[in-house]
Amino acid sequence: MNFKKVILISLMALPFSCSNDCLIDKVSHDAEDQVSHLLKEIKEVKEDDKNLLLVSPRTLDYDGNLELVASRDWTSGFFPGILWFLYENTGKAEWLNSAKEFTLNIEPEKLNTTTHDVGFKIYCSFGNGFRLTNDKHYREVIIETAHSLSKRFNPATGCILSWDHSRDKYAHPVIIDNMMNLELLFAASRLTGDPSFYEIAVSHANATMKNHFRPDFGTYHVVDYDSITGQVLKKKTHQGYSDESTWSRGEAWALYGYTFCYRETKDTNYLKQAENIASFILNHPRLPKDLIPYWDFDAPEIPNEPRDVSAAAIISSALYELSTYSENKDRYIESANIIVEKLTQDYRAKKGDARGFLLLHSTGSKPSNKEVDVPLIYADYYYLEALLRAEKLHEGKPVVFAKL
Repeated sequence: MNFKKVILISLMALPFSCSNDCLIDKVSHDAEDQVSHLLKEIKEVKEDDKNLLLVSPRTLDYDGNLELVASRDWTSGFFPGILWFLYENTGKAEWLNSAKEFTLNIEPEKLNTTTHDVGFKIYCSFGNGFRLTNDKHYREVIIETAHSLSKRFNPATGCILSWDHSRDKYAHPVIIDNMMNLELLFAASRLTGDPSFYEIAVSHANATMKNHFRPDFGTYHVVDYDSITGQVLKKKTHQGYSDESTWSRGEAWALYGYTFCYRETKDTNYLKQAENIASFILNHPRLPKDLIPYWDFDAPEIPNEPRDVSAAAIISSALYELSTYSENKDRYIESANIIVEKLTQDYRAKKGDARGFLLLHSTGSKPSNKEVDVPLIYADYYYLEALLRAEKLHEGKPVVFAKL
């Protein structure tokens, strides 16, 4: 089944004023064509000898030029993941070969102990590759990466250290994004039988649940701990509007993270946490009618603030999974369907545009005026994941596809 059909299936439960032909027109370009275009753009950039170490696309600059990143960049694993999704969706050898090529570019990160983002990088690339091919080498890379990530765990704080930078500001900074890296640890524990990976993931999730949330279940972006005593020193933001505001993508990371924590542990505290986060998002008075959030729920110039399509894509994918665990199933599916509909109709690049990116209008870091109202590769990744999950729901299959 191609992505066009997946989109149509996911939208058929929604009320529309136009016919199916109208819907087909709105999703007429194929994701394969667009990503093929992106592959050509990547090749052109890499033909410059200065760019040999750049391995994955991240965004477009404000002049519309393609920006590639090295494997050390936190976003480097998303494009290989997109290629794996295309292979999964089509079974075509060309996507398998491209996925293998771009995945191997990320392998040096398995030994990187200087960042928590190895989970993003390796799980999205090698993780998807392993579940689709059962390649033993991919398995070993996942396990080795989990060992590297575990070295950043501090028993005093109960958390994995997020940043090595900004140490003039923070003693032991932990960001809400770090929840996403726990999925790698859960996978490594299953693959090896080593409970230490599982225990670190649970400890981090519990500490984050205790310290990162306000009473309304909005999130702080950064919580700083005393690395010796484990005491919370301060709660701040780096990418949100203010320390007491709720950065939209951070809230999306939290929703996604606690949803898979419930999947992996069956701890109902995590399910309740995910449901409360979903309630914060879906019932927020400043969430637009199309459910595509502004970059921060408390941004001062709403409705004249940039949207963050990447947050919307993450939320939709998380809601599809959460619907399979919760009594609020219908609400979550309906909301995810609306998001997918609006992303498809109103936020997608035209065929051949945006250098091959799928979605427009994401926001990376508004406070630093970086990557505002641009395509971002992780928006495309979670959009395609949401579409695949919609397909699985329609077919009555598990939305997580398969556990590693």
